[in-house]
Amino acid sequence: MKFKDMPYERVDFEQVEQEMRALMEAFDSAKDGEEQFAVHQKYYALTDRVGTQMTIAHIRYDADTTDEFYSAEHDYYNEKSPIYHNLALEYEKKLYASPYRDKLVEKIGPVAFKNMEIAQKAMDERLIPLMQEENNLTTEYSKLIAGAKIPFDGQELNLSLLRPYTVHQDRSVRAAAWKAQSEFFAANAQTLDEIYDKLVKNRTAQARALGYDNYLELGYYRMCRNCYGREEVEAFRKQVKEDFVPFAEKLHDRRRQRLGLEKLSCIDTAVYFKEGNPAPLGTPQEILEAGRKMYGELSPETRDFYDFMMENELFDVLGRKTKRAGGYMTYMPVYQAPFVFANFNGTSGDVDVITHECGHAFQGWLSGKDPIREHSDITMETAEIHSMSMEFFAQKWMPLFFGERARDYIEMHLEDAAAFIPYGCMVDEFQHIAYGNPDMTPAERHAAWLELERQYRPHQDYGDDPFFGKGGFWQRQQHIYTSPLYYIDYSLAQSCALQYKVKMDADFEGAWASYLKLCRLSASDFFTNMVKEVGLDSPFEAGCMKNIVEKLEKYVK
Repeated sequence: MKFKDMPYERVDFEQVEQEMRALMEAFDSAKDGEEQFAVHQKYYALTDRVGTQMTIAHIRYDADTTDEFYSAEHDYYNEKSPIYHNLALEYEKKLYASPYRDKLVEKIGPVAFKNMEIAQKAMDERLIPLMQEENNLTTEYSKLIAGAKIPFDGQELNLSLLRPYTVHQDRSVRAAAWKAQSEFFAANAQTLDEIYDKLVKNRTAQARALGYDNYLELGYYRMCRNCYGREEVEAFRKQVKEDFVPFAEKLHDRRRQRLGLEKLSCIDTAVYFKEGNPAPLGTPQEILEAGRKMYGELSPETRDFYDFMMENELFDVLGRKTKRAGGYMTYMPVYQAPFVFANFNGTSGDVDVITHECGHAFQGWLSGKDPIREHSDITMETAEIHSMSMEFFAQKWMPLFFGERARDYIEMHLEDAAAFIPYGCMVDEFQHIAYGNPDMTPAERHAAWLELERQYRPHQDYGDDPFFGKGGFWQRQQHIYTSPLYYIDYSLAQSCALQYKVKMDADFEGAWASYLKLCRLSASDFFTNMVKEVGLDSPFEAGCMKNIVEKLEKYVK
């Protein structure tokens, strides 16, 4: 079914609660594990139905944040979703404590039960008012960012539509665009600081209500980190600082020389060629059709997936003034349908949507066919391997998108992928500092960001910019506000995607078979086990980042 034809009806949570209570009663009265699993399958059907309606409303709100009907629906789910989440947790507690647990583990796997254990540590009914307040604060931030009206080049642009000017080949245009961007954030600096301060204090209050010292422990549970903790993450960041940052800086210097500059400035961020970055050829529809050709040739599985996406119009990729910034993949279980949301703006990022977000969507399409819903509960570092690795597997088809500049795009993409790892670690460490010290003032948070810039991106120079130069760059990063602690996942995943890059250059078919196996494993095992099973080194292993650098050095030379 086409997305536009999917019917929407507001979820009646009173009715949902009645159905859920009936399921709990049936679960309690079941005489063995088989009967309980039959009840659990009815739970799948209920949560699929609720999740699909909520997702449809979410997408349609994001498509136009000024739409009055879906704005009201968005507010409704902000209020009700914590209550629903708590109700689902109540059901899962019964599942977790079942006297027939061995049979249920046999049916749905041990990872699901570990995740249930973690979920119980992350939620309590007492938190519902705080979670509702948190939802309202993140919505306030998202609306502020989506509603940006920046006068530039005789137009009124939002941040997504301003983006092409920030990477323009004319350095004076870039400088003007960065200035306009900075002025928008400076004008809203106090509001941005206030929202984040309230979020930190809100999330800290949630954590302390559950007996934790600060939000970090709760945040790890909320991210469902079921096979590693803060020590492993800190050790990974240490590897990145010691072994990977020098390599990334070497790439930035290579970029500086290519641009013919004595010194890089912030206005040169993400600019790779003097004549401008390679831009995709053709209209958005032609880019989508090039994607059809690419996925049709990559494998039978990707061909069927992409045909399904196109035939059911499961893309919303055109940039619009009132559309939410950013991009994502989401999933509607009733229709077994992924959905890709993005903002095309004429840059190479448009093609990254067709590779990165479709990497997510492809895996979601595969795992959606698994009758065990828990196998779709993929932790984020695993999910990002699916997307970031697809960017590399797609490279042989880049002439479809960039013509004669395909080689430039491939070179740019590798440098950009490597440069991202330190940035992802920096965002993560910043959040550890912020939540580990919840009474920090806004000025202290900005100072902490600047110090991390010196450690992870020593080349970055903001000059005398009155906003970014004072440590405000992090306020552009929506995850910091809306998805706390969800960022190290990207760096962990990128370290695995770069391993796939090396593998595919030696044996493309073998690398693709490994990737397809990882996608199909879904969430049936723990991240640290799955990467080993498909032949990758765990990023947590000592020496992993050093080994990656040694293998990538040949591309620099």
